[in-house]
Amino acid sequence: MIILGIDPGTATTGYGAIELKKNKALRVIDCGCIKTSPDFEAGERLKKINNELSGLIKKHRPEIMAIESLFFFKNLKTALPVSQAKGVILMTAAKQKVPVMEFTPLQVKLIITGYGWAEKKKVQKKIKKLLSLKKIPKPDDVADALGIAICGALKTKICFKKIKA
Repeated sequence: MIILGIDPGTATTGYGAIELKKNKALRVIDCGCIKTSPDFEAGERLKKINNELSGLIKKHRPEIMAIESLFFFKNLKTALPVSQAKGVILMTAAKQKVPVMEFTPLQVKLIITGYGWAEKKKVQKKIKKLLSLKKIPKPDDVADALGIAICGALKTKICFKKIKA
């Protein structure tokens, strides 16, 4: 099973495609960022996110897409563009008939580490371990997207019942 995790943003949208193998192991297939230029108008940025995400969906054929949902925001100026990007991502998934699961940052931390208020570094170390990576994925948007994908894999209940430390 292929799960595509997405950390939405208008400047940078992180993505991580993982495979849930029959032996319940997780493997990274692809990860990176969709970056848009600050020189682009909002519509052009959203169009680029749509086009690149469509390409990723066609390339990897995920059975599930997991996306970070806005739980709270400190700055309305950044919350609105992120919401616009999320809307485009949801529309792209719907057009490609990929079911979507949503996770708040708190849920991601809780699922990955067992503690909803875990520090980002601890979450990243656990992601590295769960995916058998040599180093923590960079930038943070990629690590976040991979964590979201892991949550999608675990939520399917095909994976393991509990993450072992």
